[in-house]
Amino acid sequence: MNKIIAAAATLVILAVVNWAIWDKEQQLAEGEVVYLALAPVDPRSLMQGDYMALNFEIGNRIREALHERESGEGVPRAANGHVIVTLDEQRVAHFQRLGSDQQTLADDEMRLRYRVRDGRVEFATDAFFFQEGQAERYEPARYGRFRVNEQGDPLLVALYDDDLERLTTPITR
Repeated sequence: MNKIIAAAATLVILAVVNWAIWDKEQQLAEGEVVYLALAPVDPRSLMQGDYMALNFEIGNRIREALHERESGEGVPRAANGHVIVTLDEQRVAHFQRLGSDQQTLADDEMRLRYRVRDGRVEFATDAFFFQEGQAERYEPARYGRFRVNEQGDPLLVALYDDDLERLTTPITR
């Protein structure tokens, strides 16, 4: 009986994990494209290798709005929420207001889920890792390209420069 329970639990766990992977793959393939402008941060971690810590300009606007909402008490150390943005002709997101998942949106608006951790606003991830020795390749990064699902969950796809050209690592042989 214990073997049957263990086998059934294993199958359920595998099914859940595979469904989560499939769901993220669908979002990467079919989610709406949104670009978020980057704000500068330190690009290197000695313990983890080369990476770019990500901070987004829209996160600064969210922090200001949260500060105002909390009546000057400051930004909460941990919170989850939604921000309402509009997209320009290049699909770059621009802050409109804080929102909720129940709020009706105008035709030109989109909802993005964010989270606040230790007073810092994050979208999907707070770092972009790249191969050691490729830091120069990513220095011109000015935008993060995301795929966003219907619930407003963003997934980071790649980093882009001022002209919205994808920054990729050249293949060396």
